[in-house]
Amino acid sequence: MNLDTIKTPCYVCEEELLENNLKLLDYVQKESGAKVILALKGFAMWSTFPLVSKYLKGCTSSGLHEAKLAREEFCKFNPHAEVHTYSPAFKDEDIDEIAKISDHIVFNSPNQLFKFKDRVKEINPHVELSLRINPEVSSSPKDIYNPCGIYSRLGTTLANFDERVLEHIDGLNFHALCEQNVDALEEVLIAFEEKFSKYFKGMKYINFGGGHHITKKGYDVEKLIRLIKKFRAKYDVEVYLEPGEAVGWQTGFLIATVLDVFENGMNLAILDTSAEAHMPDTLAMPYRADVRGSGEAGEKQYTYRFGGNTCLAGDIMGDYSFNEPLKIGDKVIFEDQIHYTFVKNTTFNGIKLPSLAICRKDGALDVVKEFGYTDYRGRLS
Repeated sequence: MNLDTIKTPCYVCEEELLENNLKLLDYVQKESGAKVILALKGFAMWSTFPLVSKYLKGCTSSGLHEAKLAREEFCKFNPHAEVHTYSPAFKDEDIDEIAKISDHIVFNSPNQLFKFKDRVKEINPHVELSLRINPEVSSSPKDIYNPCGIYSRLGTTLANFDERVLEHIDGLNFHALCEQNVDALEEVLIAFEEKFSKYFKGMKYINFGGGHHITKKGYDVEKLIRLIKKFRAKYDVEVYLEPGEAVGWQTGFLIATVLDVFENGMNLAILDTSAEAHMPDTLAMPYRADVRGSGEAGEKQYTYRFGGNTCLAGDIMGDYSFNEPLKIGDKVIFEDQIHYTFVKNTTFNGIKLPSLAICRKDGALDVVKEFGYTDYRGRLS
């Protein structure tokens, strides 16, 4: 792959790295008996679904549009794949179509379940229903990503659990993790079982949600397998995991071009990409994305502050140092930019959305999508 030939900005997903993640997730499935489904909210590059569908059992979606993508693009390659759909609150105008295309519907509260259960069952008698639980325990690193934080709107607490739901549901779901290891899951499971295990009898499945950092180096995969096997045996239920980030973790990069270099108290470089529009979690978490060949500020001879090509003053990627001075036209590679990036992109300032590309196993670069003015215009009226 010749990086100099890539028209920037562009996300490049490396097929071999993606498949390595999928193989590890499939190993967890086979050894534990759990089903792993793709959380589209974190990774929805549907041009990779011919590969992803070979390993994972389906998709979990966050509403109608993701559910349609799962049904149309994932199930095309795996007709037996499952489509799970959850929303904090479903809209009347969406629920009928959701019922038609979903295998599982997850309700956020007893109110939502009682409102829609008869309607969705009439449309799709085979759909399975579940309730999202808030176990009220989480060690999520940031409040913005903590689904079990104080006053959370996500899931039903024990105090708000209505036992009348039991005659209508097939399973329970919880989602309490964010980029965390198996020890965090174990902590959540203890609380979940203490509060809700009395309701497990007769359940077909328990969904452990996402946030499991399974493909990160150092994650204790074998402990995860033991936990799942023990839980399945104890309660005689199916177990689901629904990672998004773990699928796309370290599977590719965002490549940009230096548009200008100047000095204002320090060296500044303007790129043809944006933290605000193209790497939003770098500002929301916040975190400093790794840049290939760079060091921390002052570590190498030449330090630059990278800024995005928008008018937002805070559109800053961070400070990076290099052995050689940067020049206009140089390429800059932000590592690990395939998950929670293009699914969150905006066209703020009318800035061009990065293209999507796949680096195939043979090294060939396949640009699968390019964006332009019509994509910006189409969002407005």
